[in-house]
Amino acid sequence: MGRMRIALVYERLREEESQILRAIERLGAERLLLHLPSNHYRLDTRALEVDIALIRTMSHTNSATFSEILSNYGLKCVNSPEVIRVCGDKLLTSLKLMSSGVPTPKTAVAFSPEGALRAAREMGFPVVVKPVNGSWGRLVSLARDEEELRSIIEHREAIGSPHYRIHYIQEYIRKPGRDIRAYGTDKGFLTAIYRISNHWITNTARGARVEPVRADDDLEDLVLRTCEALGGGFLGIDIVEDSERGLMVLEANAVTEFKNAARATGVDIAEELVRYAVSECS
Repeated sequence: MGRMRIALVYERLREEESQILRAIERLGAERLLLHLPSNHYRLDTRALEVDIALIRTMSHTNSATFSEILSNYGLKCVNSPEVIRVCGDKLLTSLKLMSSGVPTPKTAVAFSPEGALRAAREMGFPVVVKPVNGSWGRLVSLARDEEELRSIIEHREAIGSPHYRIHYIQEYIRKPGRDIRAYGTDKGFLTAIYRISNHWITNTARGARVEPVRADDDLEDLVLRTCEALGGGFLGIDIVEDSERGLMVLEANAVTEFKNAARATGVDIAEELVRYAVSECS
């Protein structure tokens, strides 16, 4: 690799970002750290003089907004503003997956409590109620019956934010005590882990333990199809195993965490991310 200039845009330097910086150095590129909150950015001047920017800000809104600014001046971002916006919105993600034929659970959206109840009755309880935006399993609720669903909806309506008045209702998949977090790009599958928990939310942020997945052709193909459906980029993809229908995609993360997966699998995910970014400039 030549002296390509790579910017790392961040808000907090987590373990993942530190691994990315070390990978940039190992691959011989010049690195530029940009702490997003510490700077201001004029819209009439190109914000960065680099070859590519790795968007690693924790805030979805900040990631989408700043990548849009950089892209407007012709700077390549990983991930692109389009991919960040789609992956940060569960409704948009579902639409993209369904329109591309990627298997995903039955999903409905309602804009009133009455509509949410009708959707759940039609789908059949239990159902999962999620905010359209969000990560780490926050405000994701399981409604086993109408009474629980009414309570969940009333709470969300009381929050006041219009985002929580869009009720995203999804069928509950009875998974085998685990789900899959897979990593890949529009160029192929990278690696995957099982997230194992007694809780119905199998998220490492909620205490799930991890084990490496021995991927087969079906999983690798599903990861590639998902990345293509969502616009490309470098993604972390949440997948569940249904006893009758097989693998199904729940959602994807465009600024994905990967430290636990890297430890469990031995795959240098940070280096794979940097290599992918460089290939996008070729």
